[in-house]
Amino acid sequence: MKEPKKVSLHTALPEEILSGKVTDVYFERTKKILEAKGRRARVAAEFILKKFPDDYKWGIFTGLEEALAVFEKLPVTVRALPEGALFYEDEPVLEIEGDYFDFGLFETALLGFLCQASGVATRAARCKKAAAERPVISFGARRMHPAIAPMIERSAYLGGCDGVASIAAAELIGIAPSGTMPHALILILGDTLEAVRSFDENIDPGIPRVALVDTFNDEKFEALRVAEALKEKLAAIRLDTPSNRRGNFVSIANEIRWELDLRGFQHVKIFLSGGIDEMKILQYNVIANAYGVGTAISNAPVLDFSMDLVEIDGKAIAKRGKKSGRKNLVACKSCGTRRVFPVIATPENCACGGRYESLLMPIVDQGKLVYSAIKPQQTREHVLRQLEKVEL
Repeated sequence: MKEPKKVSLHTALPEEILSGKVTDVYFERTKKILEAKGRRARVAAEFILKKFPDDYKWGIFTGLEEALAVFEKLPVTVRALPEGALFYEDEPVLEIEGDYFDFGLFETALLGFLCQASGVATRAARCKKAAAERPVISFGARRMHPAIAPMIERSAYLGGCDGVASIAAAELIGIAPSGTMPHALILILGDTLEAVRSFDENIDPGIPRVALVDTFNDEKFEALRVAEALKEKLAAIRLDTPSNRRGNFVSIANEIRWELDLRGFQHVKIFLSGGIDEMKILQYNVIANAYGVGTAISNAPVLDFSMDLVEIDGKAIAKRGKKSGRKNLVACKSCGTRRVFPVIATPENCACGGRYESLLMPIVDQGKLVYSAIKPQQTREHVLRQLEKVEL
C-alpha cells in the first residue's frame, strides 16, 4: 500500500522568492546567454503604468516594503515613490540602477509585489473615497489564497479601509480585527435574537454589538427584535441579504431606518455588506452608515506595471512605445502641477514660478537601504489626505 502523499501548500517559500526562483524562465535564459557572450551591462530600469483598468484616473502605490526584501540584498540603487503615494498613468513609480545580472532575475517577483498590492490599495481607496466619512471594513480575505491574505488586507488598510477582518492581517498592521457575526452562528443556535444575546453575553464588551438580521426572517422585523432586546447596547444592524432575495436594497434599508427611528433607536447604525463596490457605495450612501467590502477589494484588478530598460551603459535606449532615458517625476510646490522630465533636463521651476520637488525618493544606495518605512497607520492617513484632492 502506498503511503499517502504529503500535503503541502502550493505557495513559494520566502527563500525561493528571494533567490529568484519564481522568475519567468526567459530571464534565467537571458542571464545564461549574456554570461556565455561575456556581456555585462549597467542599466537603468523603470516601473511605469501605461493604462489604468476600467475608468480609474489614479492609483495608490503599494508593495514597496515587500520589494525591499529583495532590494536590500542587491548591490543596486533604487528611487521610488513612498508607500501609499498617489500616482497617474505614464509616471515612473520606481527606478533601479545596477548591473543587469544583479537584479534581472527578480523582475517577476518585483512586479508581483507592486502590481497586486497597488491594485488592492487602489480599489480600497476608491471604495473609501466613495464612502466619504462612512467606515469601510475589508472582508475579502476569504476570497484569496490564505497565504497572501495578510498582504491583501494590509494593502486594503493602506488604501483607506478603516479595519480588516483577518486576525493575522490585523496583527501585521497593529490594529484590532473588525467583524460582526457569521450566519453560521445564527443557523447553529436557530434564532437571530438568541445569537445576538449570546454574542452580548460572551464577547468582550468593547466589541460593538452588530446584529446580522437577514438569516431567517424579514430584515425589518428581525432588526426591531434585536433593537428591543439590546436597546442602547446595539451599535448596528448588518444586512447581507443574498442578491436573489434582495430586491431594492436601498428601499429595504430605508424601511428599517424608518421603523428603528420611530421607536427611538436612532443610535442604531445600518451596516451593508455583500457584493459591495465603489459604485454601489455611491448608490447606498443615502441610507448606509458603514460598509463591509469583500471581493471587490481582494480581487481588485492588478495595476499593470511594466519594468523597462531605459538606459544601458549610460546611453538612453528603450523598446518601441517607451520613452528612453532616466526620468524625474516632479510636482510644483505652489500649484501642484506634476511633470515628468529627463533627469539631465529637469527644470528647477514650474511655469507658475513655483519650485519643483522630486516625488521619487532614494530607497537603496549602492546596496544600502536608506528608506525608512513608517507605520501603516501613518501611511493610511497620508493616503486619506491625498484622496481629499482627487475625484473618483
